Amino acid sequence: MGKSLLASTLALVLAKKGFKVGLFDLDFTSPSTHLILGIKGPQPIEDKGIIPPQIHGLEYMSIIYYSGNNPAPLRGADVSNALIELLTVVKWGRLDYLVLDMPPGISDATLDLMRLIRNAEFLMVTTPSQLAFETVKKLADLLRELGASVIGVVENMKMTETDSIQRQTKALGLAFLGTVPFDKNLENALGKPDRLLATVFSEKIKLLTSKIENQTSKL
Repeated sequence: MGKSLLASTLALVLAKKGFKVGLFDLDFTSPSTHLILGIKGPQPIEDKGIIPPQIHGLEYMSIIYYSGNNPAPLRGADVSNALIELLTVVKWGRLDYLVLDMPPGISDATLDLMRLIRNAEFLMVTTPSQLAFETVKKLADLLRELGASVIGVVENMKMTETDSIQRQTKALGLAFLGTVPFDKNLENALGKPDRLLATVFSEKIKLLTSKIENQTSKL
């Protein structure tokens, strides 16, 4: 939920700043951006492809439109085939940013994304847990090996003053974009984008967007 909250809020904040933004929930394991944004009504339109609905100032697309509330137990080639189909049939408008909410960690979907989307840029999200950061280190090594661009690392749900994640991020040669504190009010803002944008969590994301914009303009 943490990374999906960050992806959803980032997309909303960028749209509020006047950018044309798309949000694509490709988390086959547990899509949740529709719950975060309170999406219930608008549906994609099929017209020589799939046209995403406009929701809260975003072009929005999610695997949930096809899986519903049912689990999508895909693996191996099925994941790749589903991802390829979605990436090829969805017809986005002219966007400044397309935010992709991917499954956590290193997965078939991540590897396929790097193969299918040229110049994709990765924003890595970690919690303060050392266990979570171990996955970041492995993913960073993989992205570097494959020549992918990394915007930087965001430390989410921070509750202490330790700078361990910041130091380790810099040791990896990656940009540390900042921290987002744990916000106990987030749960009450789920499904209510206006309330979400008024949270401390969202205010911190707003501060981080300028760093993200600067990093993406350099890549």
